[in-house]
Amino acid sequence: MIRAVVFDVGECLVDETREYGTWADWLGVPRHTFAAMFGAVIAQGRDYRDVFQEFRPGFDLYEEREKRAAAGQPEHFGEEDLYTDVRPALAQLRADGLWLGIAGNQTVRAGGLLRGLFTDDVDLIGTSDDWGASKPDPEFFVRVAEVVPFAADEILYVGDRVDNDLRPGAQAGMRTALVRRGPWATIQWNTEEAEQLPTFRVESLLELPGLIKAFNEQAR
Repeated sequence: MIRAVVFDVGECLVDETREYGTWADWLGVPRHTFAAMFGAVIAQGRDYRDVFQEFRPGFDLYEEREKRAAAGQPEHFGEEDLYTDVRPALAQLRADGLWLGIAGNQTVRAGGLLRGLFTDDVDLIGTSDDWGASKPDPEFFVRVAEVVPFAADEILYVGDRVDNDLRPGAQAGMRTALVRRGPWATIQWNTEEAEQLPTFRVESLLELPGLIKAFNEQAR
């Protein structure tokens, strides 16, 4: 049975459109050009950080984050950046008695923003900076399994990426769900792995409560 649901952050809970737009502005690149290169890099199976290298060779994302913060333009997301299905989906899953967590590749600052938004809604918020391990490193999912009070096969990890979320999550013994939104899921959606690997494929997080109920009823 599925007893816990753990969510990725970017393009799962948080719409990153505005944040990536501000990166384009920081680089002095038209937003549509930045977005086009972003999609091309993903389609080629490359690391998304390669996008920055295309426009500014030698770009150090960590250093540039610090520069942005010093310039009064720190990374930021808030309630207005959450996908509209997030709050009602979390509320329904909580009402159904599921243990809930948020765990993604995020900075310490982003972790603070997440805690401000979700502390009252979930049981755990963890980030790659907290744990010293980033997806798709298997160690990240080891950490998830350690902090969730259920067996790995009772955990559903929800994400938008086959490569970073579903594949390593499944290798760790977890159930997985692919949500179709954001650049990665849009590009990967019709691949064989995206069709066959996840336990669930959803267009909205609001589909999860019903799917989990049906899954658990069959497992009884």
